Amino acid sequence: MKHVLTIAGSDSSGGAGIQADLKTFSALGVYGMSVITAITAQNTLGVQAVEDVSPTLVEAQLNSIFSDIRVDAVKIGMVSNEKTIQVIAKCLKHYKGPVVLDPVMVAKGGHALLKEHAEQALMEHLMPLATVTTPNIPEMERMLGQAISTVDEMKLATTEFAQKRDIAILLKGGHLESIDASDILYTEGMYHLFQEARLKRQHTHGTGCTLSSAIAAHLALGDSLIDSVTYAKRYVTEAIRYGFALGNGIGPTHHFYGLWRETDVYNHS
Repeated sequence: MKHVLTIAGSDSSGGAGIQADLKTFSALGVYGMSVITAITAQNTLGVQAVEDVSPTLVEAQLNSIFSDIRVDAVKIGMVSNEKTIQVIAKCLKHYKGPVVLDPVMVAKGGHALLKEHAEQALMEHLMPLATVTTPNIPEMERMLGQAISTVDEMKLATTEFAQKRDIAILLKGGHLESIDASDILYTEGMYHLFQEARLKRQHTHGTGCTLSSAIAAHLALGDSLIDSVTYAKRYVTEAIRYGFALGNGIGPTHHFYGLWRETDVYNHS
């Protein structure tokens, strides 16, 4: 069995963060491990509080894993402060396996999850180590300093940012007002368009975490980057299709939709 490590924050409602990552790993047949960088108090209505785990403890968690267990891929999610970013970069500097970086900056409800002074550290220290970085449109707009409102603008922004930093970028287009859900991958001098029919579903909490974790799982299984993105996008699309209500706000995607049978009781509409 392949082993995949997630380095991210905890979501007390279970729909995103560490919890979504581990569910995704299990659903895709890899063994999940975790290094927790922050603890959030959140539910389907939003994030109420965030407390960082100390960089010292983050480093201790990383050392515990790497000193004992083979790691076949790494996914990095919420890392909210500069010191933690530096610790992660130091620990991964000599790691040779695939790394998927999801630059989590703002929660779906608008709560900032990455301190402003840490954005530059993330771009300078973690992006160069990543096999692919997976921002959504608001995150790319923030990093690039310009608005993105069409698929053509997505292509230009992805190409410009990737070439400037000599990295691979998967720009997620879920925030666009369009018929299809379009993502753009730029790697090795070319961009690739991934499209699925846009699903009109309310319950989409944790989609970004789930996609990046699915990509990491497939990379660990030996799939190419392009194939990993293809399979991950299909997985997320179906997880959104079967998303369900939980609490009074935006519910989670269904990570284990493949293990559940539809019944009269289970309604995913």
